[in-house]
Amino acid sequence: MDDMADTVSEALPRDFEALRALILDRRESLPKRIAQVAAYALDNPDEIAFGTAASIASSAGVQPSTLIRFAQHLGYDGFTSLQQVFRERLRERTTSYEERLTVVRGDADDGTSNRRIVDGFLAAASKSIDVMSRNIDDETLDRAIDLLNGAETIYILARRRSYPVASYIAYALGKLGVRSQLIESASGLSPEIISFATPRDAVIAISFSPYASATVEEARVLSANGVPVVAITDSAFSPLAQFASVWFEVAEADFGGFRSLAATMALAMGLTVGVAELRRGRKGRKSANAKV
Repeated sequence: MDDMADTVSEALPRDFEALRALILDRRESLPKRIAQVAAYALDNPDEIAFGTAASIASSAGVQPSTLIRFAQHLGYDGFTSLQQVFRERLRERTTSYEERLTVVRGDADDGTSNRRIVDGFLAAASKSIDVMSRNIDDETLDRAIDLLNGAETIYILARRRSYPVASYIAYALGKLGVRSQLIESASGLSPEIISFATPRDAVIAISFSPYASATVEEARVLSANGVPVVAITDSAFSPLAQFASVWFEVAEADFGGFRSLAATMALAMGLTVGVAELRRGRKGRKSANAKV
């Protein structure tokens, strides 16, 4: 019996990424209330790390006993054991940029550090793109491009780490002659910009854990107003996935704690050029019909 218990204990996820993978793998079979806690846990890992059972249960909209059942459903002996995984994740994530640089430099101290740093980021980028290439679903990709192609205006929404991707999409769509609007405003006019969007438009929303609250809220408002949302995020339990008509899960690798954006940028380029290609074909057909 002890040997069996040891085997089960060793099989339990001891880091957040392994736990996340386990939850996603079982998401279709989770009972309703436990699935509710699972979604809340992946969306709010910091709260799970240091919140009390009562505060977490209240925020998740369940009874405290559901937290225990959630932990036991995953194989842990109680909620406290599960909570340790979230606390360890927070310790890893809260390392400063100076500490991350120390880790990166510590791996390369033989005079070739600059090349090793670049190689590390290239390896992370390559891994991210390889995973994306193997996992992307053709039907989902086609649906997203068709949806964006039918939009009068494509709104683009992202903040923080995801913002460079949004900025590139806006730049590329502009150069390709596709009407778009980057949702940003130094004067705080984002709500007014969003108010112009209609169901005839579409929005590309991008956010990764820890999710930018403003991005999530604005995507929610747009979806509630009937505007189709194409989301690029990192989890089936991402709050963006809840509002999206179509969504993509992107798992970016990291080097020394610095996460790549290579796969996300490649996907953004694919969506942008895919829409432009469809519109060029549509214009070509119109022109041919006019000549006839």
